Amino acid sequence: MYAIIKLRGNVGVRPEIKHTFGLLRLHKVNHCAVVEENAYYRGMINVVNPYVGWGEISEEELEELLTTRGRLEGGKRLTDEYLQEQKTPYGSIKELAHSLYTGDVKMKDLKEYKIKPLFRLHPPRKGHKGIKRAVKQGGELGYHGEKINALLHKMR
Repeated sequence: MYAIIKLRGNVGVRPEIKHTFGLLRLHKVNHCAVVEENAYYRGMINVVNPYVGWGEISEEELEELLTTRGRLEGGKRLTDEYLQEQKTPYGSIKELAHSLYTGDVKMKDLKEYKIKPLFRLHPPRKGHKGIKRAVKQGGELGYHGEKINALLHKMR
């Protein structure tokens, strides 16, 4: 699974890039979307690459993201109790994270349980390395690989 974090705003952005942000549900800075790994999403990432940081998320970090930043409709927190009392097939957030990670369920399928498909993150603790340069040049933009987990942990 890929985690995609919007790091730059929409000012001066071409309309086709804005449209791609809409398809990824990344409307504001510091929003994060978790998507499956396929050619469709990979093409979308290539379009928005100069404005986002992305990489492969680990199952542990996905579980932490759901626990700390998972929200329901109305802004309420996602909890184990909610998953149990709403008759979802998941008894805990850990089971939900495992199902998402293995591909048994997609983020957009969770709308039926009123779980929001995106995560609103804090700015990173101790700041970004730079949002005008790519990762290879010492910044935050572009492909992080497994190091996206460290950035997500800083933004929890």
